[in-house]
Amino acid sequence: MYAKCGCVDKARSVFDRIPARDVVTWNSMLAAYSQNGCPEEALSLCREMALTKDFRSTVTVATLVAVISASADIAALLQGKEIHGFSWRRGFGTQDKVITTLVDMYAKSGSLKVARRLFQQLKREKNMQKEGFPPDHITFVGVLSACSRGGFMDQGWKFFESMLEDYLIKPTVQHYTCMVDLLGHSGRLVEAYDLIMGMQVRADSGVWGSLLNSCKLHGNVELGEQALAKLIALQPDDAGNYVILSNIYAQAGKWDGVAKLRMLMKKKGLKKSIACSWIDVKNKTHGFLVGDVSHPQSDEIYAELKRLGRLMKEIGYVPDTTPVFHDVDDDEKMNMYTLRD
Repeated sequence: MYAKCGCVDKARSVFDRIPARDVVTWNSMLAAYSQNGCPEEALSLCREMALTKDFRSTVTVATLVAVISASADIAALLQGKEIHGFSWRRGFGTQDKVITTLVDMYAKSGSLKVARRLFQQLKREKNMQKEGFPPDHITFVGVLSACSRGGFMDQGWKFFESMLEDYLIKPTVQHYTCMVDLLGHSGRLVEAYDLIMGMQVRADSGVWGSLLNSCKLHGNVELGEQALAKLIALQPDDAGNYVILSNIYAQAGKWDGVAKLRMLMKKKGLKKSIACSWIDVKNKTHGFLVGDVSHPQSDEIYAELKRLGRLMKEIGYVPDTTPVFHDVDDDEKMNMYTLRD
């Protein structure tokens, strides 16, 4: 109950007070962390679970899905590979839900060849049908997600149509989100918008957020404004959505729009949360914040960033600094851009 309401700390407090935890209890806490944006805590809990004497005999598909999802969220490829190997050794390697989550994990970690191989495994729909195991809505979420991340526009449409016509599966909001993301990243923003307007279910913030991000990618101000209007109705206090449209305005040179949004955010008391990125180096995951100096090697990191910046400038690279304040000189813009990216 607490987890579904987003109260992860309270859920953990209840979990800690349970003296004898069964697999359902562990899985519930893992899912709570994974679904509420706490991937590091999910992986830490998995390690804690692995120390219990009955770990190997109590692991279920739900356990693996939650932990693989957590690995995907922070691109922790090493941990993901370990869980992948464990899933095969324990006989879960042919489970659709596990394969689907692995496709997402490898794609997010940049291992597209492995993701593609797993994706091909999911594609064998005819064999599944012959064996009496037709793909379900979860299978198609994984397949469409893989198409979206891999940029497989045509294949994605074919799978979506097959889901509707061949398997008579009603699309959920997750399926639509994948398709909007696929269309949006391919530059087909109007088609993405039309798909949203024709959805058989109510579009949520994930759908409109996907369209807004695609509008930023392709500089579409008009659809970006419409997407933000929908998002404000759904998530009025999410500062990140305002910032994305502000960046779209900046890219288009519409500084009045930028100022208007910043004023609106100030009036609402909204501040963009600090983003965190992860990178896996020599089997160790490092986390970074914008302008972060807490890392023990921050001096070397910034020195390397400056070196790379000089090399890029020498070969003619000119970054798009329009999202940075227009009243800042070019050198300072470049410095701010480097720290941000």
